[in-house]
Amino acid sequence: MRSHVTPAVFLTAVAALAVSACTTDSGTGTAAADVRPTAGPVAVLPDLTVEPDPKLQAMLPESIRSTNTVRVATDIPYPPFEMYANEGSKQITGIDYDLGQAIGARLGVRFDFKAQKFDGILPAVQAGKFDAVMSAMTDKKARQKSVDFVDYLNAGPGWLVAKGNPAGITVVTDVCGKPVGVQTGTNHQKLLQQRQQLCKAKGLPPIRILTFAKDSEAQLALRSGKVVADYLDEVTAAYVASTADGGNAFSTVTGRAAVGEYSASPMGIGISKDQAGLKEAVRAALQSLMDDGSYRKILGKYKVPNIAIPKATVNGALD
Repeated sequence: MRSHVTPAVFLTAVAALAVSACTTDSGTGTAAADVRPTAGPVAVLPDLTVEPDPKLQAMLPESIRSTNTVRVATDIPYPPFEMYANEGSKQITGIDYDLGQAIGARLGVRFDFKAQKFDGILPAVQAGKFDAVMSAMTDKKARQKSVDFVDYLNAGPGWLVAKGNPAGITVVTDVCGKPVGVQTGTNHQKLLQQRQQLCKAKGLPPIRILTFAKDSEAQLALRSGKVVADYLDEVTAAYVASTADGGNAFSTVTGRAAVGEYSASPMGIGISKDQAGLKEAVRAALQSLMDDGSYRKILGKYKVPNIAIPKATVNGALD
């Protein structure tokens, strides 16, 4: 649990910043009112500046307003959702990062992204190391036990295959008996395990599912021929296929016949259950970005307007 700022330190800092001091409750010694000014406009994209909304900032829990920071966990790389700006750089970019900056700007706080392995993200939030998750995470009923979700995108799975699809994957049972890669702890891993029933029903050998800590490792396995395909988000598959080696390394195979049936569970921003009021503030900020066009402008930067949803909802998973 984060400790509060002591009155003496707080008043000193306020005086230094020439900001009006808040009064204190003599019974507890904690701040009784917070009069911190809302942060200024933030240039999220070259053509997109997001203005803060004091009413939305007031919805944030005091623990967030006291630090002006939301600590966000993300698994990098998983382009175009999260990635480094260039090789060797630690500057994060991507759909989730840009959208997080926009939500933070609207709330008058900073969304501070830190790298965390995907299968350790929810435990890290539950342990209090992070306030939120933005990592192309599918909103699932099982995950709602750990965090609350503010849903913001919707996309299905796809196959990343070697250029030209030499394995000839056209229907999902084409991978029965073959080695395929998937990232550990993802919804895609669960879906692949469900596909085993299709192989069994046709009297085919099971899919040889190889799991990897990062999807980039699954891509390396595909390059080396260790697997015939990588099962991941269709948006990421398309992005990797269009950018890796100038578009000459991979192809994609999408559509329900090829990937199998899946629910329409959206992607969500995972919010700590210990931060009362944070999910409501994030939902309201996201909806405001949807309403003013900022949300679609960010998706347009990455050429994925088709994964937009019309309304920000909370815990919208169907399963």
